[in-house]
Amino acid sequence: MEVRPGRYTADIEGDFVVFLIGMRFNHPLRLRKWLPVATAMPKMLKVLSRHPELGCLGFQQWFGRTTLLVQYWRDFDSLDKFARDKDLPHLEPWRQFNRAARDSGEVGIWHETFRVRAGEYEAVYGNMPVFGLAAAGAHVPAARKGNTAAARIGASTTDEPAVAPY
Repeated sequence: MEVRPGRYTADIEGDFVVFLIGMRFNHPLRLRKWLPVATAMPKMLKVLSRHPELGCLGFQQWFGRTTLLVQYWRDFDSLDKFARDKDLPHLEPWRQFNRAARDSGEVGIWHETFRVRAGEYEAVYGNMPVFGLAAAGAHVPAARKGNTAAARIGASTTDEPAVAPY
């Protein structure tokens, strides 16, 4: 990923949804319990990448004992439809997980969902590749939306940074 020198922010039109999801390997050596969960996600992400009309704007993931996948969605209805549609690759793996491992305690799963209203978010990226919300929306120079977090999120009409921006 190419590093973009300077300060940038994210710009996305309208409301959107941030969906955080992951799993935790409570007993890492018990592969039979967590491997089906772990191998289902790449298939789902491939479908979402190939079909932007489903409403997923972008995602990024990190791996460790507790995994994290951040997804940006156009709206909650799109996310919910993806989760429930029997013809898409989420519902059946979710059912399989519930049958095989939900009550075992060997693998934990979690998610958090946030609705974000237009203009009620803030982001800054300094000397970073296009990342996060900026990859899901538009990657724009930070000064276009404000030099401070308070200005970018609309909490202040002044735009005097505590430290000179680079």
